[in-house]
Amino acid sequence: MYITASSSATSSILRAASSSSRSSSLFSFRSLLSPSVASHSSSLLTRRSFGTISPAFRSLPRWSHCFHSKPSPFSLTSQIRAVSPVLDRLQRTFSSMASEHPYKGIFTTLPKPGGGEFGKFYSLPALNDPRIDKLPYSIRILLESAIRNCDNFQVTKEDVEKIIDWEKTSPKQVEIPFKPARVLLQDFTGVPAVVDLACMRDAMNKLGSDSNKINPLVPVDLVIDHSVQVDVARSENAVQANMELEFQRNKERFAFLKWGSTAFQNMLVVPPGSGIVHQVNLEYLGRVVFNTKGLLYPDSVVGTDSHTTMIDGLGVAGWGVGGIEAEATMLGQPMSMVLPGVVGFKLSGKMRNGVTATDLVLTVTQMLRKHGVVGKFVEFYGDGMSGLSLADRATIANMSPEYGATMGFFPVDHVTLQYLKLTGRSDETVAMIEAYLRANNMFVDYNEPQIDRVYSSYLELNLDNVEPCISGPKRPHDRVTLKDMKADWHSCLDSKVGFKGFAIPKEAQEKVANFSFNGQPAELKHGSVVIAAITSCTNTSNPSVMLGAGLVAKKASDLGLQVKPWIKTSLAPGSGVVTKYLLKSGLQEYLNQQGFNIVGYGCTTCIGNSGEINESVGAAITENDIVAAAVLSGNRNFEGRVHPLTRANYLASPPLVVAYALAGTVNIDFETEPIGTGKNGKDVFLRDIWPTTEEIAEVVQSSVLPDMFRATYESITKGNPMWNKLSVPEDSLYSWDPNSTYIHEPPYFKDMTMDPPGPHNVKDAYCLLNFGDSITTDHISPAGNIQKDSPAAKFLLERGVDRKDFNSYGSRRGNDEIMARGTFANIRIVNKLMNGEVGPKTVHIPSGEKLSVFDAAMKYKSAGEDTIILAGAEYGSGSSRDWAAKGPMLQGVKAVIAKSFERIHRSNLVGMGIIPLCFKSGEDADTLGLTGHERYTIHLPTDISEIRPGQDVSVTTDNGKSFNCTVRFDTEVELAYFNHGGILPYVIRNLSKQ
Repeated sequence: MYITASSSATSSILRAASSSSRSSSLFSFRSLLSPSVASHSSSLLTRRSFGTISPAFRSLPRWSHCFHSKPSPFSLTSQIRAVSPVLDRLQRTFSSMASEHPYKGIFTTLPKPGGGEFGKFYSLPALNDPRIDKLPYSIRILLESAIRNCDNFQVTKEDVEKIIDWEKTSPKQVEIPFKPARVLLQDFTGVPAVVDLACMRDAMNKLGSDSNKINPLVPVDLVIDHSVQVDVARSENAVQANMELEFQRNKERFAFLKWGSTAFQNMLVVPPGSGIVHQVNLEYLGRVVFNTKGLLYPDSVVGTDSHTTMIDGLGVAGWGVGGIEAEATMLGQPMSMVLPGVVGFKLSGKMRNGVTATDLVLTVTQMLRKHGVVGKFVEFYGDGMSGLSLADRATIANMSPEYGATMGFFPVDHVTLQYLKLTGRSDETVAMIEAYLRANNMFVDYNEPQIDRVYSSYLELNLDNVEPCISGPKRPHDRVTLKDMKADWHSCLDSKVGFKGFAIPKEAQEKVANFSFNGQPAELKHGSVVIAAITSCTNTSNPSVMLGAGLVAKKASDLGLQVKPWIKTSLAPGSGVVTKYLLKSGLQEYLNQQGFNIVGYGCTTCIGNSGEINESVGAAITENDIVAAAVLSGNRNFEGRVHPLTRANYLASPPLVVAYALAGTVNIDFETEPIGTGKNGKDVFLRDIWPTTEEIAEVVQSSVLPDMFRATYESITKGNPMWNKLSVPEDSLYSWDPNSTYIHEPPYFKDMTMDPPGPHNVKDAYCLLNFGDSITTDHISPAGNIQKDSPAAKFLLERGVDRKDFNSYGSRRGNDEIMARGTFANIRIVNKLMNGEVGPKTVHIPSGEKLSVFDAAMKYKSAGEDTIILAGAEYGSGSSRDWAAKGPMLQGVKAVIAKSFERIHRSNLVGMGIIPLCFKSGEDADTLGLTGHERYTIHLPTDISEIRPGQDVSVTTDNGKSFNCTVRFDTEVELAYFNHGGILPYVIRNLSKQ
């Protein structure tokens, strides 16, 4: 399915009249007045306020969200009262509609076993429709939401019928509205989201409207986890040292987020040092079932991180969206989405001894990539489910973006309930969750006969067939079994430069780079490991693989093996719970002995925050052109992401990360070659230090306890001393500092008026960049280090920022001037206009100059010339990074013509007013003879009413070529966004008319 940028706005009115630019105040009023929103907002206003432990961090009971205790000058009610008398009458009309809910006949009570009631809910079984029994569980969540929110305006009975008739309607790509229960943010995407909200308030002010209309209407959780870097490793003091550096670099960003938590209602900010957003979501924030003032309904979430899907392992429907979509969802706009197909993935059998969840997820990722699941839900079922722990399921769900699905969904069953109890959820809450889901036919009980559900297509995996494996060296779905790894590595050295090739001449493949490390002799070869990181929520949320890594370290230490000192080793847990059970098990001691000291609680190496490697190691790599390797327990290994000097990056389970660190190279056959020599002089093989499944299970059973989760998340709400010391203003409007290099007022709404600008022409545009396949959002908008000779570095130096204080691109996302300069700044980017030269440069076509992409873009922009981008397949794959759309827009890009787009990135382009176009099947720039030196005119109608979703348009060039493309505005709502110049101007114009 395509979750489009339209997924953040009310679609029903636009399905009727999207081509019109008249977005009436009636529309805006209704979008805030749907029964569910009105009820939800009222309930929020009556809940108790957060505690005052910290002025901007609210202590809260689990699963509650409240407005800040400071009264807002404009509550939702007062906003409504301020509207004209005509709308007052409409309020009464809609209040009547609310009391006459179209599905009031199935609104029923859920009794408690001992008397009383849990609450009331909309009962799917009460519809007495046999089609519902065959629906996938993931589709039932969409159905319940549609029924609960049905007002015959935003959500109609026709929408409900489309979902009930899913088997017939989903192949037709029909559009439905969806209202997620909450929004999840991390700080890399959260800072620009709060910047946008603050800027939108200013825009509302300038338009003469009430700025306090810009406020989240659904619960928003923001976890600060992307900022910590591995500056200090292999040290008992690493956590404290890295956190101090994190606060030194990011004090301004953190203060801004803390301001946001007080200025905006219904926003919870989890301070730095608490954990990784998706692990915190899994262990603490996930509700599974909401109980809002006695109304029961399934938890669902959209997040500004593509791995939001991890929560699908808990039976909560969640997926990643762009930041701009999330902002509109926060502001109460329903999502518009194409009703997805669902791939049924049957699991059977049981995994063999010693095989890990990481091996399983890499196998599943490869299978689903091959099957083709882009835009679809994947739902797992079968007898094999009973053998998978909740953490194993979450690992598989986490990597949904890597196999291309919108969700990798595991329905709630007894395993889910056990996990909820393990993680400290109360018995009463778990009882309520089970009772509601059973009553609404959303619970799977494998002890009962199963009704066959209908799926769009089917896959099956016998878990007994899963083998130990890793993935790389440049993509998550390029799986390699351990037994084939050595041969595959040599193939990569031989092959031409590409996803599986480095083009190292035969005579240079055995090259040895000798150097001195802290006064001792050292050496590197092709394939030498220089970074070994246990990192990422994908695996650190799973006690089995984390304790398995500890057992490998213990067995290795007992035998006298030691990781080479020049390998940068690190351990970054996803929550404090991991530290507690590693300490209780006694295994952290052995991880420390091998250099895997805890470095912090955040994403670290997985997102490129690996920190610097030793200068002598870096020099040996660059001076000898060594293909150095990183091995990490992450979910992404795209080129240039982990570290600029590691060309080979492999994803592996935490135990294998330790094993490869001990071996010191990826050029090894673990079956036949020893890892090292033990203290007794004998060879030590992987099998000698690898724990059995029973050994791991025994340690998990004795070391992972519910009290650990309770203690961790009781203290998480108290913040930490550095966070609590941050002082922030209490103003509802942000005071922009023009000299700040972290937070800057973006120009999106400059000179904005109430009249939509309409579609923009693209005439005689130059090609800024000409790409091949698989250009990721890491290529477009890197999150890692700011290179010393880049336009962004020049900008910072000119403003007196020392190189040591550059921080990362991810941490600078609150400043549009830096991010525009960082767009297409990945040092590994390949632009066909550069004829084989790799790096962030392009050719300025009129002059023939080779310039940085930013400098070329500004040269075009200053001359008043439009630009476009040519691309291959899977353009924009990877992280749900809205700056990968904002940056090109600020550089003046008007359109992207590609073979195909990643789901979230395409909608982000639409959200920023950039036209996404797809070549016709079988065609691309090469087959059409396009070099990128031409000038392009896109013959798109200038009247929005003449444009239809998915229509064909003609593109012509100045040298006489002509070809047709499909316009990838996928819904009517997206056309409305395009007409308004993007989603945020659209929302502002509608809210300002209230």
